[in-house]
Amino acid sequence: MSDLTENGPLQPTEVESKKTGRRTGHLLAWGGLMILLAILALGLDRSQKGPVSEGQRAPNFSLTTFDGEEISLSSLRGKVVVLNFWASWCKPCEQEAADLEAAWRYYQPGGQVVFIGVDYIDTKPEALAYLEKFDITYPNGPDLRTQISQAYRITGVPETYFIDQNGLVNNKKIGPFTRFEDITRIIDAMLQP
Repeated sequence: MSDLTENGPLQPTEVESKKTGRRTGHLLAWGGLMILLAILALGLDRSQKGPVSEGQRAPNFSLTTFDGEEISLSSLRGKVVVLNFWASWCKPCEQEAADLEAAWRYYQPGGQVVFIGVDYIDTKPEALAYLEKFDITYPNGPDLRTQISQAYRITGVPETYFIDQNGLVNNKKIGPFTRFEDITRIIDAMLQP
């Protein structure tokens, strides 16, 4: 059976052109599918790794605080950094808010410890109301496009990472702190020479 058109049989070059067009379409479809599968595999691999572990280099980040200050983790090298992920809608975050602020005020005069709050998937008015409600004075800012939380592969809020003077994760807490002493014990150990 030959390929026919309204004007008669297709010429050999026309038949070859149609076959080439179909092959190109198939190749493009398969290529797109392979790219999609690769993206899914990378996402699955990343999610199975879990949060950044103790002893690993803390991922660098830049955060613009609600006050407009720009903070980068790399600029804080030489200090202990307490990085807390929170949200105004997070009830467990409320349990630790006062203790985190008290710890910040305790260490702030020494200048060796910095607290940074990263507001996760929130609205600015709600976040600011939360900070005011708990009288939180350490630097806080929104995690725009969830870049910081993705870098740390957080599993939820609250999560707190203690980053040592060399930029390594020394300790982490998934879930809320329930006592001021639990926070200071970790920091005091990190400040020991």
